[in-house]
Amino acid sequence: MTSELVRPDTTDATGGSGVDERELPGDRYANRELSWLAYSERVLAQAEDRELPLLERVKFLAIFASNLDEFTMVRVAGLKRRSDMGLQVESADGLLPAEVLARLAERTLELAGRHARCFRDDVNPALAAEGIHIRRWDALDEQEQSRLADYFRSKVFPVLTPLAVDPAHPFPYISGLSLNLAVLVRDPAGSVQRFARVKVPNNVPRFVVVSQTPLEAEYLPLEDLIAAHLPMLFPGMEVIEHHLFRVTRNADVEVEDDRDEDLLQALERELMRRRFGPAVRLEVADDIDRDVVDLLVEEIEVPDEDVFHLPGLLDLTALWQIYELDRPTLKDRPFVPATHPRFAEGETPKSVFATLREGDVLVHHPYESFATSVQRFIEQAAADPNVLAIKQTLYRTSGDSPVVDALVDAAEAGKQVVALVEIKARFDEQANIKWARALERAGCHVVYGVVGLKTHCKTALVVRQEAGQIRRYAHIGTGNYNPRTARRYEDLGLFTADDAICADITDLFNVLTGYSRQTEYRSLLVAPQRLRAGLIERIDREIAHALQGKPARLQFKTNHLVDEQMIDALYRASRAGVQVDLLVRTSCAIRAGVPGLSENITVRSILGRFLEHSRSYYFANAGESEYWIGSADLMHRNLDRRVELLCQVTDVHARTHLRDVLDAAFAPDTSAWQLQPDGNWIRSRGNDYQEQLMKRLADRGE
Repeated sequence: MTSELVRPDTTDATGGSGVDERELPGDRYANRELSWLAYSERVLAQAEDRELPLLERVKFLAIFASNLDEFTMVRVAGLKRRSDMGLQVESADGLLPAEVLARLAERTLELAGRHARCFRDDVNPALAAEGIHIRRWDALDEQEQSRLADYFRSKVFPVLTPLAVDPAHPFPYISGLSLNLAVLVRDPAGSVQRFARVKVPNNVPRFVVVSQTPLEAEYLPLEDLIAAHLPMLFPGMEVIEHHLFRVTRNADVEVEDDRDEDLLQALERELMRRRFGPAVRLEVADDIDRDVVDLLVEEIEVPDEDVFHLPGLLDLTALWQIYELDRPTLKDRPFVPATHPRFAEGETPKSVFATLREGDVLVHHPYESFATSVQRFIEQAAADPNVLAIKQTLYRTSGDSPVVDALVDAAEAGKQVVALVEIKARFDEQANIKWARALERAGCHVVYGVVGLKTHCKTALVVRQEAGQIRRYAHIGTGNYNPRTARRYEDLGLFTADDAICADITDLFNVLTGYSRQTEYRSLLVAPQRLRAGLIERIDREIAHALQGKPARLQFKTNHLVDEQMIDALYRASRAGVQVDLLVRTSCAIRAGVPGLSENITVRSILGRFLEHSRSYYFANAGESEYWIGSADLMHRNLDRRVELLCQVTDVHARTHLRDVLDAAFAPDTSAWQLQPDGNWIRSRGNDYQEQLMKRLADRGE
C-alpha cells in the first residue's frame, strides 16, 4: 500500500486538470465567521425543536451558550485585535475585519436574544409543566426562604467579597465569563449613591435546590439568593438596586515557540495573561439601569455595540445542571455502546494483538465502545510483559483518564513510554500541563511536539516482542483519547498491524520527538508537508477520470471547510462533472449549487444527540475507490500549522462500513440541513442518521 500516485496527464499549468482557476468568480467564498454563526443557529434550532425530548432541548441551549462564549473569546476577539492594530486586510470573501465585525455584532445579538427568549418563553414553561421549576426569591414561601437563608449564611456568604468603587477603591477587575451583581447603595444619612460589585461564586451550584423529589424539582438561581441578602453584605447601608452583568474577554493565547525557553513556563505565563485580556462583550439583564450600563461600559472599556441586553437569566451554560436531572422520560433513550465483534469473544476479552494479527479493525464511536477498544488496547499493552514500548499523542483527555493511568502503569513497569502532550490545546492547557508533569513523574518521556506547530494527530504505537521478532501495532483515530467525549462525539478509529502503516507511525514519532525532517511517508498523508497536496492530487485525479468518462465522485466528511485551495479544487471538480458530496458540521466557506460554479456540489450538515466529529475522505477513482480517515479538517491551521495525518483504509470490512455510513449520510430521505445557493441552510426531515447507526452497530455487536 502506498500514498504516492502519479498525476493524471490532463493536469496543466493552471493546476486544475484543464479547468483554469482564473475563470472562478471572485465572490466564490462565504465568510468563515458568518458560516460559524449559521452552524450556531442550527444548534439553536435543535433547542427550539419541540419534537425533541425536553431535557435534550435544555442541553442544546447550554451547548449554544458555551459555543457562543468560545466564539466570542477567540474569533471575535481576534478580529477586534487585528482591527484595533490597523491590520485591515481583506479576508478571502472580500470583507475587511471591521466589516465582518459589524455583521457579526448584528447577527450575534439577534441569535443571543432568540436563545434567551427560547429559554424564557418556551423551554422554562415546559420544564415547569414537567415539575422542574426555576423560581424567584419573592415566589418562595416563608419556610423556604428561611431554609435558604441558612444555606446562604453557611455556604455562600463566607465566599462573597463585595468590592466598593470610590476614590479609595478603584473599579475592580471583572474576570471573564463570571456572573456579577452591580449594586447601588446609599448611606441613609446622605444622598450620594455608591457602586459596588459582588461576584457570583462559580464554586457553588448556580441553581440552589429549594426542594427535590423523583418527580419534582425546584431551584433558585444563586444570584437571586445573593440579591435577597445584599443587606448582610452592606450593613448600615441602604441597597437601592442591583443588576446582573457578565463580561467576555479575549482568551486567545499566543505562545511564541522558542528553543531557548521552556515551553511549559512560557505557556503558564500566557495563561496568566489570558485572565486579563481586553473585554469583547458585556451581557446585561434587559431591565438594567442606563446609568449603570454607562458606568460599566466606561470602566470595562467595551463599546456600546458590544453590549448585549438579554431577557431572563444570563449565562445559560449553567443549564447543564438542569440537564443532569435523573428524568429519563425527558431525555433520549438510554444507549449502551456495543463492543466491536472482533474484540469480543464470549465472556473473555480477546487479546487485541491476536485480533490485529488477523487483520485491521475499524471502530466507530460512540456506537462502539471506547473502553473495550482504545482503552483496552493501551491497558493490555501496559500489562503485557512482551510489550517493550508505547508511544502516544495526547491532545485532549479527561480529568480521570484511564489511558493516562495505563501509560503511568506501563512506565512504572519498566516499559519505554513516550507521550506527546499538546499543551497548547486551547482551553485544555492547564489540564495538559498537569498531565505532562504527572507522566514525567512516573518516568514517561514527555515531549511537547514540533516547534511552531500544534500536534493534533491522534495515534498510538505499541512495540511488542514476539517469537524473537519485533512486531508493531498502531491505532489512528479521528478523535481525542478522551473516554468522556468518546460517549458524546462521533469518531472513527483504525487498529492495524500493517507493516507499512506502523513503519510510518514510527517515523512520525521520530519527527515529533527528535530532529527528523522526514516529509514523505509510505501510507500516510501528513500535514503540514503533504496532506493538502495529497488531497488535491486525488481531486485532480477524479477530474481526469470524469473528463475521460470514467466513474468519478468525491465524498468528504469534515468539521470545517474553509481552506481556499481545497475549495477551489472542489469547484474545479464540480465544473468538470465530478459529483461532490460534502458533510460539513460547522464552518463552511464553499458555495453549493451555484450555476456555472458548483452545480455538482451538495453540502449537508447533520446535528443530533452525538457531535459529528470524524473526518473521512472518499475518492471513487474509476472503480478503484480509496477511503481515508484521520484528524485533519480542511482549514488553514490544520493543513499549514498542525501535525495532522490521514490514513488509507484498505480492509474490506472497514471499507464496507465506511461506504454504508456515507450512503446513509447522503441518502435523500435522511434528516439533514442542506446548504442553498444563496448561503442559507434549509432543514429537511426524514430518517434519523444516528439512530440508524445505533441500530446497525448494535446488531453487529450482537
